Amino acid sequence: MKQRAFQQVDVFTDTAFLGNPLAVVLDGEGLSDAQMQAFAAWTQLSETTFVLPPTPAGAAGGADYRVRIFTPGAELPFAGHPTLGTAHAWRQAGGQPRQSGQLVQECGVGLVTLKSVDGRWAFAAPALQRQTPAPAQLAEVLVALGLHANDVLAAQNLNNGPHWLGLLIDSVDRLLALEPDHAALKRLNTKVGVAAKREADAGGLIRRANREARAFAASSRIPNDPTDLEVRAFAAPVGIAEDPVTGSLNASLAQWLIADGHMPAAYSARQGTVLGRAGQVFLSQDAQGQVWVGGDVVGCIEGSVTI
Repeated sequence: MKQRAFQQVDVFTDTAFLGNPLAVVLDGEGLSDAQMQAFAAWTQLSETTFVLPPTPAGAAGGADYRVRIFTPGAELPFAGHPTLGTAHAWRQAGGQPRQSGQLVQECGVGLVTLKSVDGRWAFAAPALQRQTPAPAQLAEVLVALGLHANDVLAAQNLNNGPHWLGLLIDSVDRLLALEPDHAALKRLNTKVGVAAKREADAGGLIRRANREARAFAASSRIPNDPTDLEVRAFAAPVGIAEDPVTGSLNASLAQWLIADGHMPAAYSARQGTVLGRAGQVFLSQDAQGQVWVGGDVVGCIEGSVTI
């Protein structure tokens, strides 16, 4: 047991306590898998990260550091809000990227590049594998969500490290009203990301959906909330009923929805409304076809932790 530098940050927001919190242990050397998992379970945050020196192979590829990412119940090969949050905490703690204006993170899926896009840091979405879900799988998940087949505009199994079943449904108010059977989703071992495109009158739809949404629609830092997509993430198989704001899911959704013409090459997504959050994710595809996932990060706690 020793004292280790620690930060807790809030990701995908520029206002503390409205995004997705992340615990960052800035010195993970010497910790066992069991110690990391136990600490992540103790924080009860959706993710906790541990910063380590890059492996020899990672260093040869340009990695500035290595990160291991844990939910309360499992380790993840990649996740978006821990990627942005860890990079922010590492820089705040004095970390200097090997290449100015760019940072390279080593994690379970390999090397992930981060850079500034439109004035905020963004990560390059890892390569996506996707396929149409089997009808039987989709039917069981829809029952667990309380949706009907005719509510769904498109569906894909998405894998960019984490696996998600992605659903695009027909209305924002229907999305915000969902009350999933989380026990059923856990039995099905399926994490589900559900999205709906925001139409011109979506502010009214959100305000009618629930009390939290009314409050955050009224107080949003962006007048009239011009985000283009509303997203919810249900992850019972890894111990999280609903994640406030999910970078890996938004990355894979963007790769799919842009490629299939459901969304434009640049858009923003709102997530966390039902949880009383106001997370915002900025998605864009560059001329080479790479999707970038950006968001603001703010620090909340800084000190040390004994592990």
